[in-house]
Amino acid sequence: MSQPPRFDRGHTDDLMSFLAASPSPYHAVANAAERLEKAGFRQVAETDAWDGESGGKYVLRGGAIIAWYVPAGATAATPYRTVGAHTDSPNLRVKPIPDTGHRGWRQVAVEVYGGTLLNTWLDRDLGLSGRVTLRDGSTRLVNVDRALMRVPQLAVHLDRSVNADGLKLDKQRHMTPIWGLGEVREGDLVAFVEEEIGAAAGDIRGWDLMLHSIEPPAYLGRDRELVAGPRMDNLLSVHAGTVALATVATADEEPPYIPVLAAFDHEENGSQSDTGADGPLLGTVLERSVFARGGTYEDRARAFAGTVCLSSDTGHALHPNYTERHDPGHHPLPNGGPILKVNVNQRYATDGTGRAVFADACERAGVPWQSFVSNNAMPCGTTIGPITAARHGIATVDIGVAILSMHSARELCGSEDPHMLAGALTAFLES
Repeated sequence: MSQPPRFDRGHTDDLMSFLAASPSPYHAVANAAERLEKAGFRQVAETDAWDGESGGKYVLRGGAIIAWYVPAGATAATPYRTVGAHTDSPNLRVKPIPDTGHRGWRQVAVEVYGGTLLNTWLDRDLGLSGRVTLRDGSTRLVNVDRALMRVPQLAVHLDRSVNADGLKLDKQRHMTPIWGLGEVREGDLVAFVEEEIGAAAGDIRGWDLMLHSIEPPAYLGRDRELVAGPRMDNLLSVHAGTVALATVATADEEPPYIPVLAAFDHEENGSQSDTGADGPLLGTVLERSVFARGGTYEDRARAFAGTVCLSSDTGHALHPNYTERHDPGHHPLPNGGPILKVNVNQRYATDGTGRAVFADACERAGVPWQSFVSNNAMPCGTTIGPITAARHGIATVDIGVAILSMHSARELCGSEDPHMLAGALTAFLES
């Protein structure tokens, strides 16, 4: 394999475009699918019979995408090389009865999704995105990417102790955005969305809508060595995985394994859904691919036994203002390369063999890598990695990119790390 340059600003520019164009999980998978289509992939419907032909294919279900490339020489028992990620990010989501407000303010009722850093959503210009379901059963994407709503913070004059005692936010009382003045009118928000997408009045029958910060991603720092932007957890990995899969599928040399991208929804609230990693989607798709190539259950078992998954999600970079919160011997930094995430209590799925797989991929890609482990006194987060390993019996390794401000409306990473992650994932998929 040819060695990629240490830093490709074009890749990071492309990531920033991907982040800006993907305000919801539904937009993220649509954009990933569009990129894979350009690399020769074709969508297959879950309700159709599948063929065993070689080439790139993908399945879309809600906010999840599973894509795979079958090399010409693949057998029914050929193992998979899988990159796992998730498409959702903590945010504010529109309630079933959205129109609310009082005392002359028109507001939108929202529910907090995932482990959101609530204060980061205050005093930001917010747009509206997601999907709606129409009367005929079809779905449409929604992206109102302009200053539409705002969650205003209480002025310091009315909360004199806020800087000394800390900001305390009640999810129900304090996080309701404003979007206008006047009387509250039932059906107002849905009517507004219908007008925005050009649908007839009363045509929207259901919705999965959420708020997003309209501030675009940007380079940061004296030397622009950092990137600030929304939804890096975990669209950074979705983008890198998409780039890696498309690169391997269009290479001159066919890979010895079947490369896969599995980007799931609902990781931020436990992955328990039909589009989450704790659901049957990945296993069903991989099994059907085996059977479509004429395989038996024995072939399926052999393929899964030889399969490896890199679960790619963001991790914590060393925070210079809170160094005591980190393990004293593990200090991942931006632009130090992707991180290997380890937790012996299986909050991450990495073991010694997985470490070797990851180290080999980074070595062949020509990129450095770092190790992350939590401070023993701090609870450790988790990922889709342990879920994937336990549910499917697939060897799984947890990796990612070190960032600051995880779960903020706007996160921060090194400008070199996205390209280095994509290089490592490419080397892994083509190995």
